Amino acid sequence: MAPSKRVSPWLITGIAVATAAALALAFLRFGVQGATAPAAVPTATVDTIPEGYREWTLVSVAREEGSIDDIRGILGNDIAVKAFREGNGAFPDGSIIARLAWSLEPSEANNAAFGKAQSFVAGAPKNGVQFMIKDSKRFASTGGWGFSQFNDGKAVSEEMRATCFPCHAAAQTRDLVFTHYAR
Repeated sequence: MAPSKRVSPWLITGIAVATAAALALAFLRFGVQGATAPAAVPTATVDTIPEGYREWTLVSVAREEGSIDDIRGILGNDIAVKAFREGNGAFPDGSIIARLAWSLEPSEANNAAFGKAQSFVAGAPKNGVQFMIKDSKRFASTGGWGFSQFNDGKAVSEEMRATCFPCHAAAQTRDLVFTHYAR
């Protein structure tokens, strides 16, 4: 008879621990019913307001109707403005775009001067100030852009900021930027 080979208790313990860890990871990933976990919406948020943004160049203006109902100015830092002017649809790292918005209010003084109701001006700030910051490494999961919104100088919730990228994904062919340079 051939001598029996003994298996080390340490080997058995190691195999048991590895098996338990693999089962735990599988359970966390696939859940009880074997379905994959839902993919999380990627977020890439910015927690500070870029310095000096109110001095940046005006890129365009826009009017949003419906539930948003505001008028807005789109500003860009020098890097973003250069990319807008080149018009190739790609923004290099370091580009920052700001969106300022106000309520749309009739101007009684202007209407009186024109003799009819036709003039509107920017009223109170509305929907905060928003920023897109291009950093292809830091924000790789969201097309290279980080997003933020600040109401009264304070960043809105992470959940609210997480809605930016899914909306901007509709502008994929324009590097996630809706605005066109106004010439």
